[in-house]
Amino acid sequence: MVELKKVMKNKSGISKNVFVLGLVSFFNDVASEMIYPIVPIFLTSVLGAPVAIVGLIEGIAESTASVLKVVSGWLSDKWRK
Repeated sequence: MVELKKVMKNKSGISKNVFVLGLVSFFNDVASEMIYPIVPIFLTSVLGAPVAIVGLIEGIAESTASVLKVVSGWLSDKWRK
């Protein structure tokens, strides 16, 4: 805790609460991003899902994300926000 106080005394002007919330947010993001590569392995090895079905689900998810990116970009350009 002493080192955290030393870090907080720098000239950046960041309060202790903001620094701690930033760390919590960082570790939350890291943890949530680590789940995605592990899910297909879990589905196939533990739950016994066929590899083709897992691939199909992943393909549909990526296709949906790509289409929604195009649509949301078009809407953003249309509404100028």
